[in-house]
Amino acid sequence: MRNWISTPITADLLRGAAELEPTDEGVLPHRLPGWARRQYDDPQLEMAESQPSGVRLVFSTRATAIELDTRPTKRVYLGAPQPPDGVYDVLVDGLLVDQATVPGGNVLTIDLTTGTTSRLDGEPGTVRVAGLSAEAKTVEIWLPHTETTELVALRTDAPVELAADTGRPVWLHHGSSISHGSNATSPTGTWVAHAASLAGVDLVNLGFGGSALLQPFIARTMRDTPADLISVKLGINVVNADVMRRRAFVPAVHGFLDIIRDGHPGTPLLVVSPILCPMHEDTPGPTMWDLNALSRGELRFQATGDPADVAAGRLTLNTIRDELARIVAQRNDPDLHYLDGRDLYGAADNAELPLPDDLHP
Repeated sequence: MRNWISTPITADLLRGAAELEPTDEGVLPHRLPGWARRQYDDPQLEMAESQPSGVRLVFSTRATAIELDTRPTKRVYLGAPQPPDGVYDVLVDGLLVDQATVPGGNVLTIDLTTGTTSRLDGEPGTVRVAGLSAEAKTVEIWLPHTETTELVALRTDAPVELAADTGRPVWLHHGSSISHGSNATSPTGTWVAHAASLAGVDLVNLGFGGSALLQPFIARTMRDTPADLISVKLGINVVNADVMRRRAFVPAVHGFLDIIRDGHPGTPLLVVSPILCPMHEDTPGPTMWDLNALSRGELRFQATGDPADVAAGRLTLNTIRDELARIVAQRNDPDLHYLDGRDLYGAADNAELPLPDDLHP
């Protein structure tokens, strides 16, 4: 029988989280601070920021066995296949050694035809890892990137200490669902986590599914977050939600960048425009669920705007790319850079690997 040691889950054990909210049984990681969460009434962003994409427990230990109790909140869409349970990636000294899931937990059921939701509360479950070396090591437990995850308890069979500072640069990134991790199968498989690993940087991921809308409170969060490298991927959600016209979009981008620069005046800052999305290249939003596909059990999207409205200021991806390139050039900031998203995923990529739901790679 193991002699388990319980370690309180505190902020200094977590990376990638802005704040821990106390709950009846544990703590809930948030990727936006409380003051920012009080500045919106948006169920989509409320769900997205509480999903811990890029958030991981990091500690040093000689433990050979680890148990982490969590209560996940899973999303189910009526009429669509139930998504698989979220994955926990366990890394030892930077190498993936195990993956686990936690069945059960809370279930949030979403009716896409009406927009209504219902919630069924469930019990916590346990991630178990065993057979680890008794040598001193750094353990990372990356939380599921699309499941809101309440952390209840951490147990090990040897003491836990704070991990040593690696000295790696901190990369702060903001973007939409693609940055959040749409269609990735595990938290270290999101493109931002993979890129951070390749580049040898520590990730702070402020990618929020459906919610990159140039909100000032996100810019202020970035302003106040320590970072050595910053990138912002802007535009697709503005078109998806059809929330702006050109005359509002341009000053909003300037304002967003101004706020970030208030806290990071000389930090390298990369502005990335949208990747190729054929349905929105020349057709404005809003983006809607394809209900015909949903009736077949498929999750797909469709553009519902009118290309004729572009002349009146409605936004398409081509318009947004032109404006972002112009804004970056106009600001004359030697530490501000622009990348056309089609250099990351363009026509040749789409021909080889089409967007499976017409929106996300």
